[in-house]
Amino acid sequence: MNFIRTEIPDVVIIEPTVHGDNRGYFVETFRADKLEEFLGYKINFCQDNESKSSKGVLRGLHYQLPPHAQTKLVRVISGRVLDVAVDIRKNSPTFGKHVAVELSDENKRQLLVPRGFAHGFVVLEEDTVFAYKVDSYYSPECDRGIAFNDEKLGINWQLEHAELKLSNKDTKQPKLFNITDDKEIFEFGVNYYA
Repeated sequence: MNFIRTEIPDVVIIEPTVHGDNRGYFVETFRADKLEEFLGYKINFCQDNESKSSKGVLRGLHYQLPPHAQTKLVRVISGRVLDVAVDIRKNSPTFGKHVAVELSDENKRQLLVPRGFAHGFVVLEEDTVFAYKVDSYYSPECDRGIAFNDEKLGINWQLEHAELKLSNKDTKQPKLFNITDDKEIFEFGVNYYA
């Protein structure tokens, strides 16, 4: 299993080792001990989620506030997505910056999106199945989002706007730089894993 820090070092690409032959393949998709050794802190995943979407579906950008903030470990079981993590930690040197990584059933890559980041993805192939682990249960009162099309974020979703399919909720999210309430975003340097 290979761990790669991205241009925002807290966001990590995980490349599992694939063992394949003429019968198919075997891949170890998660090892808590190796991940925690690499990160230097513990993550206790408590829930797995899965979605199936058609091409053009965009889900995000979502996050949960403390005390129900979530780390996500995301991957694609079948199909292909562009997965995006946006740093929403106030005073972070990378605040408002993002990492975009293509995840697919072919490359078997995963992305670790830590607490303090908004997360979203756009589906690039029909019938894509997306799966992820979270380390805190869903909390409606802590559920938040930011606009996928916030110009200051500069995210290239790789599809034309007319091709995108969004939920009603995701068409009405605020822009990151319009959020003025300090309780609505994270503080850089705070240990959200304590």
